[in-house]
Amino acid sequence: AVCSMGNSTSRLYSVLAKTLRSGAVSQHQDCLEQLDSARLDPLDPKDLLEECQTVLQKRPPRFQRNFVNLKKNTASNHRPIRVMQWNILAQALGEGKDNFVQCPMEALKWEERKCLILEEILAYKPDILCLQEVDHYFDTFEPLLSRLGYQCTFFPKPWSPCLDVEHNNGPDGCAMFFLKERFELISSANIRLTAMKLKTNQVAIAQTLKCHETGRLFCIAVTHLKARTGWERFRSAQGCDLLQNLKNITQGAKIPLIVCGDFNAEPTEEVYREFSNSSLNLNSAYKLLSPDGQSEPPYTTWKIRPSGECRHTLDYIWYSQHALNVNSALGLLTEEQIGPNRLPSFNYPSDHLSLVCDFSFNQDPDRLL
Repeated sequence: AVCSMGNSTSRLYSVLAKTLRSGAVSQHQDCLEQLDSARLDPLDPKDLLEECQTVLQKRPPRFQRNFVNLKKNTASNHRPIRVMQWNILAQALGEGKDNFVQCPMEALKWEERKCLILEEILAYKPDILCLQEVDHYFDTFEPLLSRLGYQCTFFPKPWSPCLDVEHNNGPDGCAMFFLKERFELISSANIRLTAMKLKTNQVAIAQTLKCHETGRLFCIAVTHLKARTGWERFRSAQGCDLLQNLKNITQGAKIPLIVCGDFNAEPTEEVYREFSNSSLNLNSAYKLLSPDGQSEPPYTTWKIRPSGECRHTLDYIWYSQHALNVNSALGLLTEEQIGPNRLPSFNYPSDHLSLVCDFSFNQDPDRLL
């Protein structure tokens, strides 16, 4: 098996050089055994970022995105909790199924695209990272992020469409990562979502964490609902099932909640209204970027397929609005930055934009959620 990065002259041989180029995990057991011994050693994020930048030196630089300060006059002595939500685009789907007609295949090469993804994560340094469409968990994200101090969890789809693609790297699914120095895992649940009492192909992960600094408990969840037009009622049913699971896990909203996900639903859909009107008292963090605080961004994904241009708002970070404050949120890419060929591109590795928010606990823990 070939485990090198190609043209990279890496000093970190045990890091990026051993993440797999392509093919199913089972075909590269020798590489995985090498990774097992390497993952115990801590990794300096600056070294990994430098490595990524070396691999990407022939590509355009990363887009500049700025955080928008949303903090009201609420003093806090504690560091905020930074949460990152991102559908990173499964490699097998990007190369084999999604048919981005304006994106050169060269831009989708995993050896470089994974470095663009890692560069984005390293730039924003999330305390908690929620990803969808992860099909390189075992050979890339788990070995690298565990060495950066994250505790890692992965829940694949039962029937991933990645498996239909030749030379795939296994199923895609949802993944969650949190910094062990900041949080203690209290409980974890892998949820296979149901719709109309039937188990579906969509999943979620929900974990209850304890913040070391404040001693406060909160629940963080990640999900990816069913895609495509015509499945609105199905998504609605999945959303209801997820909300019921989260009500049980949070003891009826006694524990603050953050839900990250690609809902594959515009704000006009029923599943969005279910989350907005839930007894969990959730709000969508990115609404706070709008002038009135009531409107979602105009897009979180923008791509061109054979059927035409697709510009939609599908990705959200929901939070318990009375228990948590949103201190800041990362601004989205402008149309000019995205460019006429849209996403993905040589500049940006996914067809979805990453969302990043800084949260703090409400200073009155007895206040009703």
